[in-house]
Amino acid sequence: MCVKIDNQKLDLALARRCLNMRDLRREKNVSQQTLTRIRQGEEVLPKTVGCIAMALGVDPEEIVEANN
Repeated sequence: MCVKIDNQKLDLALARRCLNMRDLRREKNVSQQTLTRIRQGEEVLPKTVGCIAMALGVDPEEIVEANN
């Protein structure tokens, strides 16, 4: 099972932490390929959502699309 990250919600979570996608890639070990897939609206593994949410200090439900 894979899920989609809501780009608007992700952007808000990044803004709250004063981070950008490059920061996630460099400091939080999220690959460029994964970030590109997220931006294109593709699904990612739940583990990836969890890692990104943890890096941003939010619950995973706060960044996934509502219909998942």
